[in-house]
Amino acid sequence: MMTRIKGYVDLLRPFTLLAPLIVSSCIMITSLIYNGKTNIPTLNVLLTIIPASVSLAILNGASNALNQATDFNEDKISKPYRPIPRGIIQPDEAKKTAYILYLSAFLLSITINMMFSLFITLIAFFTITYSLPPRIKKVLFLNQLWVAIPRGLLGIMASWSVFGDPLQKMPLAIGCIAAVFLFGGTSTKDILDAEADKRSDVKTLVNIFGVKKTALISFSFMTAAFILIIPLIILGVLEIYLYPLVSLTILTICIFWLMTHNNKSQKKYVVRGENTSAWTLMYTTYFIYALGFAFITIYSV
Repeated sequence: MMTRIKGYVDLLRPFTLLAPLIVSSCIMITSLIYNGKTNIPTLNVLLTIIPASVSLAILNGASNALNQATDFNEDKISKPYRPIPRGIIQPDEAKKTAYILYLSAFLLSITINMMFSLFITLIAFFTITYSLPPRIKKVLFLNQLWVAIPRGLLGIMASWSVFGDPLQKMPLAIGCIAAVFLFGGTSTKDILDAEADKRSDVKTLVNIFGVKKTALISFSFMTAAFILIIPLIILGVLEIYLYPLVSLTILTICIFWLMTHNNKSQKKYVVRGENTSAWTLMYTTYFIYALGFAFITIYSV
């Protein structure tokens, strides 16, 4: 029984649930303060933020479960330690779990507001079509876009919509920057899956161009994302106090180096980080970007 419980926990990949929980909460608080709604009682704020962030986390868990349910043949090659390849959980059980979580996230989102619920539905659409037929995951470039849009743009807009207008310049710009960064950064997870993806006819940058060229392409998008902050400030789309976020380009250089130099020792990163060190740093960089934006804005407003 304990093995099964742990299997279901591993199916959700708890580490990846930290982003929607922590990042979304900070974006929601930022939206609250930026839009001058500080007169709302603290208890009411908490009773809104907690279910909203949990809804996004559940949605992420649903995506993880569905992805593993449809990728179990590939995981037998690249991630045999996961619960489905080990036989702890069956693919159908993982799918049922995913559908229950999708429904739970949607029902919880309705308690927040209709705009937030709409974003939850849109994010679910992207994550479901990524894994299920026609499987956007198999299509070169679209597979990266299908990760970048829901996890970057829509995730931030959803969080902002809890207390503010998601079509304001600020959340749109911050969300687009996140999407551009993740469009490049998502390739870091494809390094370990290269062999399995080839056998499953999944076209990724790594399989088409090789690791070094992919690292250069990824670096271009990740760096461009943070450089984009400069013209957006000049044009008045973003506030001048967000200039420090440009310094995150330093971390994109580190990610590039890890992608091109750590391939021979990939396996030691698998069990603990679920992927390479480049992926871990990419994920951390996204954390820093979102939290940095939140803290700088809250302090400056």
